[in-house]
Amino acid sequence: MFVLSMFTPVLSSHPQVFNAKTAELLSHHQVEINQSFPKEGWVEEDPKEILQSVYECMERTCEKLTQLNIDISNIKAIGVTNQRETTLVWDKETGEPLYNAIVWLDLRTQSTVERLINKTPGRNKNHLKHKTGLPISTYFSAVKLRWLMDNVDEVAEAVLTHRAMFGTVDSWLIWSGGVHCTDVTNASRTMLFNIHTLDWDPELCNYFDIPMEILPKVRSSSEIYGLMKSGSLSGIPISGCLGDQSAALVGQMCFQEGQAKNTYGTGCFLLRNTGAKPVMSDHGLLTTVAYKLGRDKPACYALEGSVAIAGAVVRWLKDNLGIIQTSTELEKLAASVGTSYGCYFVPAFSGLYAPYWEPSARGIICGLTQFTNKSHLAFAALEAVCFQTREILDAMNQDSGIPLTQLQVDGGMTSNRLLMQLQADILCIPVVKPSMPETTALGAAMAAGAAEGVSVWSLRPEDLSEVTSEKFEPQINPEGKGHVKHCYLISILEVPICLNTDLQ
Repeated sequence: MFVLSMFTPVLSSHPQVFNAKTAELLSHHQVEINQSFPKEGWVEEDPKEILQSVYECMERTCEKLTQLNIDISNIKAIGVTNQRETTLVWDKETGEPLYNAIVWLDLRTQSTVERLINKTPGRNKNHLKHKTGLPISTYFSAVKLRWLMDNVDEVAEAVLTHRAMFGTVDSWLIWSGGVHCTDVTNASRTMLFNIHTLDWDPELCNYFDIPMEILPKVRSSSEIYGLMKSGSLSGIPISGCLGDQSAALVGQMCFQEGQAKNTYGTGCFLLRNTGAKPVMSDHGLLTTVAYKLGRDKPACYALEGSVAIAGAVVRWLKDNLGIIQTSTELEKLAASVGTSYGCYFVPAFSGLYAPYWEPSARGIICGLTQFTNKSHLAFAALEAVCFQTREILDAMNQDSGIPLTQLQVDGGMTSNRLLMQLQADILCIPVVKPSMPETTALGAAMAAGAAEGVSVWSLRPEDLSEVTSEKFEPQINPEGKGHVKHCYLISILEVPICLNTDLQ
């Protein structure tokens, strides 16, 4: 029995087919999705292109399976995982999107955020945290939806005439199967969802002045939502839905309280399982729903540290500066010098997320001398990812009171061995990388295959497949810990003074 997982990250659609008994990856395909940048700080995608890329990917994947003499009738379920906060609004009568998808790291809502914070007691950005687990920030979907309602006539009219439907990318994809729903993990990133009651909250919706009728129905992360309506997989149930970071937590099999994983994608996201009760952070982290694997199963929560720019810095070095042609060149460049030679790079292109939540911070490269060259800059870029992760880990250790003894990692950047060794050195704990790094897609497949009515994937610990891994041990001596701390404090803590107040 096989399960297809549909992963839609920022820049591509990427379906993957897994064996439900062994978790072996059987086939996959990838289609790039274009991004547009209409103004500084704006990031958009075409909803129709997203949907078309998904259908194209699924058809190409089925073709590849057929070429391998694998019967696609063995595919028993489809799981969806997606970038979580990316926001869409469409017309429920015509099915037409009313505006481009506003991508999670888009900054256009900074003035909206400031207006909302100004009306809170004490101008406190954590005013809603007791219900949402989140600060009021450009990051989350509610402020993006509020911006659309305030600035796009088509959206405002559709809301007034009761035709508007809001959703994140998972809702947009599942709605093509005729159902308007989302799961608890994606809902928990909107700022409209009460993480204690596990439902939309009237007071939160009133705060943002968003009508509840446009919101999708909230479901668990593992149940049958609907069936595929067309294509080679017509009639197959869509039965798993997880936000990408929750999917990676499931794919890494972090089902025990205290287990943690860090995903290195466009951004960088460290989640630590906190069990059946939400733990509120005193150190700038988010409290989020980790997963709810069945309608009658309890929700599990996590502490999360979110870094806006990780892998995106590689794309910036390639596309904006032109110092590399491919991402693999970055590792070679950095390895050729083995040091940043005092150069520090803070890629705060979309402000700083955890633990600062400073949207007006901007990137900085400092410590340059006449000796500095592109290889040192490449090394500094890799260090920047590690330094940001170190700050998140320190905050997480303070909140939990129990220091993490090793870090499980996944995502595209983990193929960079130099980065993984740097990360172990800067954290001073082992970094463990699974042999199959596509744990985000795997997690969605596991949720889909385990759903009631599908039941081809067991999530019992004794039945879970052992995943081989590679461990990167820290090679820095204990005396070096102070130097590491000094380095990352220079590279991160200086940044909030680099402000850009003209983002209107």
